[in-house]
Amino acid sequence: MTKPTGNKVGRTSTKALKSIGENRSVGRPKGDAAIINEYKLRMLNSPKSAKVLEAIYDAALNDEHKNQAAAWKLIVDRIVPVSVFEAQKSGNSAPTVSINITGLTSPVVSNSEDVIDVESTNV
Repeated sequence: MTKPTGNKVGRTSTKALKSIGENRSVGRPKGDAAIINEYKLRMLNSPKSAKVLEAIYDAALNDEHKNQAAAWKLIVDRIVPVSVFEAQKSGNSAPTVSINITGLTSPVVSNSEDVIDVESTNV
């Protein structure tokens, strides 16, 4: 029979687990949602976040700015309610296209009395 070497065998104590958790990450890797939530929290707590928003609004309102379209997209993506577009999608109907062609005047049909009969010949 072998003698125990002095190392404890069994479950790790909670105190030891807490120290491991502080030193390195244990468990599943963070997913996209956790990363985005950390980024949001960091942005909201940053004193520079107001300056970032001001810079985006300034770029969107400046006609000479080279990134005006990108600034518009950033703002509209967050302001326009997505629920309006999702309600149209959730109808479970096939997408429809409606084309209306209208003219300035109503169509005029004319009858010509001059009809010419022509004989065809095979060449």
